[in-house]
Amino acid sequence: MSSIIDDTYDSYATYDELIPYTAAIERCDIKCIDQLPEYMKLSYKALLDIFEEMEQLVAKHERQYRVEYVKNEIIRLAQSYLVEAKWTIQNYKPSFEEFKANALLTCGYAMLAIASYVGMGDIITPETFKWAANDPKIIQASAIICRFMDDVVEHKVKHRKEDDWSTIDYYMEEYGVTAEETYDVFNNYIESAWKDMNQEFLKPTEMPTEVLDRSLNLTRVMDVLYREGDGYTYVGKVTKGGITSLLIEQVPL
Repeated sequence: MSSIIDDTYDSYATYDELIPYTAAIERCDIKCIDQLPEYMKLSYKALLDIFEEMEQLVAKHERQYRVEYVKNEIIRLAQSYLVEAKWTIQNYKPSFEEFKANALLTCGYAMLAIASYVGMGDIITPETFKWAANDPKIIQASAIICRFMDDVVEHKVKHRKEDDWSTIDYYMEEYGVTAEETYDVFNNYIESAWKDMNQEFLKPTEMPTEVLDRSLNLTRVMDVLYREGDGYTYVGKVTKGGITSLLIEQVPL
């Protein structure tokens, strides 16, 4: 769902269409659907249906409060997408740090981590969601790895639109360095973020290991999909082979 919303902001909608779309997501109310263009209604209704289904599934354990945290993260995600769209329409070039702060939100990994807690058992409490909503170190590290691995690979294969800048472009512009020099800097960011993540597991942790594992496993997804290219956008031999060997081919005993 977040990929569909991302594509709506990034590739399909006009800025004028995104304003009511963002407002509708902020309200999470089916009454808002009439204010949207026809093609947006499908994704908006699907989003509300997902929230409703989540609430129904956790209702028997009286855990509906968990879904509110997911809604808040989806809202924050949509708002960060709108910021990028506004920068584009205004031809505004933010500093690298300003762009990076928003880009770490648009990667969606904070939202995905919080969404992954909803179906877990009693180990998840309201304190878990309050902790996660404050962008703890492990979720920040996960977002950095996600954003920077994605941006390095995308920049190398050059499949962004010419006027659609990434953190790579902003860094190159601000510091007057080459793409290769920027890749080295970003790979250092990624390595440092992995160290931060490992450190969170080594010391006495604020949260149970089962909670931290969600961010770790999300980050592993990036390593699988982007280590040898963009295996998310261009699903090729590496991605298909990994899925096949894990889920289809029998493991010899």
